Amino acid sequence: MRSLLTMLGIIIGVAAVIILISLMNGMTKMMTDQFAEIGTSTITVMVQNRGGSRTIDPDTFYQFRDEHTDLVNWVTPTVTVSQATVKTASSSDSISTSVTGINEEYADIKKLELTEGRFLQYMDVEQKQKVCVIGSYIQKEFFGSASALNQLIKINGNSFKIVGILEEKEDSESGSGDEVIYIPYTTAINYAQTDFISSYTLNAVSDDKVDAAMAQINTMLLQKVGDSDYYQVNSMKQIMDMANQLTGTMKTLLVCIAGISLLVGGIGIMNIMLVSVTERTREIGIRKSLGAKGKDIMSQFVIEAGTISGVGGVLGIIAGSVLSLTFGKMLGLTAYPSLGAIAIAFGVSVGIGILFGYLPAKNAARLNPIDALRHE
Repeated sequence: MRSLLTMLGIIIGVAAVIILISLMNGMTKMMTDQFAEIGTSTITVMVQNRGGSRTIDPDTFYQFRDEHTDLVNWVTPTVTVSQATVKTASSSDSISTSVTGINEEYADIKKLELTEGRFLQYMDVEQKQKVCVIGSYIQKEFFGSASALNQLIKINGNSFKIVGILEEKEDSESGSGDEVIYIPYTTAINYAQTDFISSYTLNAVSDDKVDAAMAQINTMLLQKVGDSDYYQVNSMKQIMDMANQLTGTMKTLLVCIAGISLLVGGIGIMNIMLVSVTERTREIGIRKSLGAKGKDIMSQFVIEAGTISGVGGVLGIIAGSVLSLTFGKMLGLTAYPSLGAIAIAFGVSVGIGILFGYLPAKNAARLNPIDALRHE
C-alpha cells in the first residue's frame, strides 16, 4: 500500500502529460483540417481607395494572375453586402444575413462542392446576372425538404434565381458556413455601399509558392498604390503557422505544469526510500558483513526506486491513454496518445525515480556494517 501511494504521484504526472499532449495534438489536427478545407494556399488582399490614378480594380489582379501563372492560378474580387434582407418571392418571412459577391473562380479557391445545380459562371459575372448559389441553411430555412433549385429569392427586394445549392458542411446551423449566399460580384456592387472593391482573394499554385506569391503581390501593390499603409496582404498559411506556434507554446506550458506532478512523485519516492533505508539498516549491516560491497547496496535501492517509478509510469500510461480517448470524444477531438508523449512521460518518470532514489541509496551504501548491525 505504501509503494502504491508512492506511485500515485508518478501515475498522475504521467497520465496528465499524456492527456494534455494528446488533447493538444487533437486540437492541432482539428485546426489543421479546418485550414486545409479553407485552403492553406489562399491569399487575402485588402486595399484602401486612394483615388486618382493610384487605384486598384479587378483587372489589376487578373493581369497579375496572367503574368504570374507559375505562382497564382485563381483570383476573385470579394464584395460583401452586409445585413441583406433575404426572403422568398411567395413568403413574407425573411432573415438578415450577409451576401457575398464573387466570380466563378471562387469555388476552386474554397474547394466548394454542390449537391444540386451549378456554380456561378463567367457569363453570370460578365452580364451582371441576378443569379445566386446558396448554402444548405438557406435551402432548409426557406424551402425545407423541397428543392430550391431554379426557385426565386429576394435579396433587398430584388429577385435572384437559385442556380446551385452547396454541400452541407456544418449541420446547416445559423451563423455557420452553411448560411451563405453567393452572387456575381458585378451584381453585388450595386447593393454595396461603395463601388470600390477593397477585398480580393487569390490562390497560390501550391503551399510552397505562397511566400513567393505574396512577395510579388506586395511588389505589385507598392508600385500601383505607392504606400504600404494602404493595403494588407495575408495568407492562411501565415495564420496556420501562427496558430501552430501558439498551440506548441501552450503544449509546452501545459506539459511543464503536468511535470510538477512528476516532480512531486519523485520527492515521494525519495521520501519512501529514505524511510526504507532507516527501517532496513540492520538488513544492510547483515549484507555488508556477508561481503556485500557499497555498489551492491546502492544498486539494490536504486533498482527499487526505478521499479516503483517504472511501474507507476506504466500505470500512468494506461490511465492517460484511456482518459485521453475519453476526453477527446467528450470534446469532439481526435485525441490519441502519441508514441512520443508515452516515451517522454515514461522516460522522465523512470529518470526521476532513479534520480531521487540515488541519495537514499548512497546513504545506505555508506553505512558502517558494525553500526548497522547494532541498529534496532
